[in-house]
Amino acid sequence: MLKKKVTMLGAFAVGKTSLVQQFVHSIFSERYQTTIGVRIDQKNLHIKDTDITLMLWDLYGQDDFMKVKASYLLGSSAYILVVDGTRHDTIATAHDLHQLAIDTLGKLPFVMLINKADLEESWEISSNDIQQLRDKGYKIFITSAKEGTNVEAAFYWLTEQMIAQ
Repeated sequence: MLKKKVTMLGAFAVGKTSLVQQFVHSIFSERYQTTIGVRIDQKNLHIKDTDITLMLWDLYGQDDFMKVKASYLLGSSAYILVVDGTRHDTIATAHDLHQLAIDTLGKLPFVMLINKADLEESWEISSNDIQQLRDKGYKIFITSAKEGTNVEAAFYWLTEQMIAQ
């Protein structure tokens, strides 16, 4: 059984914990839970004749007062950048965290989740913004942790990238 560490990265309150809970336990809570430090969950998958355990490191959200420490990234096989569709500024935070990951780990498989698809009428991120990210080489999934939209697809896609390495 392979074990792979996947780190969840993003700004404060973008939905990292909710995405992990939806993927691992198929649940969503309306109650906001601030992650302090790191929370680790795991999920066993069977993909392409491979048994793999994902160790999901859900890190605290980065904001003006709290910067993610590079040491939390060590040992990661991949990472997930989470952006809140209703807050355009979370893209800049994701870019900063992407650069931190590259500087710390080199090039690894990653995916960007633009979360809160269930609130699309309140989005500040446009289809043009999304296309610009895709043009930079980002693999993007539009997700809703609340409704489960594309959550499993995104984690499976990233797992396939790790297996292919």
